[in-house]
Amino acid sequence: MLLLGGLIMLVSWLVSSRLKSKFEHYSELHLQNGMSGKEIAEKMLADHGIRDVQVISVEGQLTDHYNPTDKTVNLSEAVYNQRNAAAAAVAAHECGHAVQHAQAYSWLEMRSKLVPVVSVASNWVQWVLIAGILMIKSFPQLLLVGIVLFAATTLFSVITLPVEYDASNRALAWLENKHMLTREEQAGAQDALKWAARTYVVAAIGSIATLLYYIMVYTNRR
Repeated sequence: MLLLGGLIMLVSWLVSSRLKSKFEHYSELHLQNGMSGKEIAEKMLADHGIRDVQVISVEGQLTDHYNPTDKTVNLSEAVYNQRNAAAAAVAAHECGHAVQHAQAYSWLEMRSKLVPVVSVASNWVQWVLIAGILMIKSFPQLLLVGIVLFAATTLFSVITLPVEYDASNRALAWLENKHMLTREEQAGAQDALKWAARTYVVAAIGSIATLLYYIMVYTNRR
C-alpha cells in the first residue's frame, strides 16, 4: 500500500506540475479578439440564454469555480482580467458548469446532492479510519463506519469526472462554434483543459485505491 500510495502521489505531482507549466505557457498566448476571461464568460452565458448568473472575481490562484447555490461564475483575478488562451479556457469551462446547471445535467445534480454528505464525511473520515485501525480487534465496526464515510468521498470524486469532462467539452465546442479563438488559441485551450481534467482522474484513482486498501484491512482483520 505504501508503494501504491507513493506512486499515486508521484503521478499526482507530475500531472499538477505539467498542468501548471501548461497554463503558464498558454497565459503567454494572447487572444487576437482581445477579450478578457470575464468577457468570454459573459458572452458564453448570454449565448446560452443564461441571464441570472453573475461573473465575479475572487482572490487566489486556481480558485475558479461555479457556485450553483448563488449562481455565480467565480474567476480568479488572473483569469477574470487576462486576455489569453488559458484564461479563455478556464472562463468557458466554468460557464460550462453554469450551462449544466441551467439544463439540469444529471451528473451535476447527482454531485450537488452529495455535497452535504461529503462535507460531513470529509470532516470525520480521517479520524474514524485511524481509530478504526487502532481498534480493529476490539471494535471492527468502527473501521466499517470509516469505510462507508470514505466511500462517500470516493463516489463524489468519481461522479466529478463526467461533470468536469462535460463542462470542458461544452466550453471547447462553444469556443469553436462561435469562432472565438484562432486555431492556435483553440488548440491551446483544449490542451490546457485536457491536463486540468487529468488531475481529477488521478484524484479519483487514488481515492478508489485507498478505499480498496481499507476494505482489505477490514476483511482480513482476523
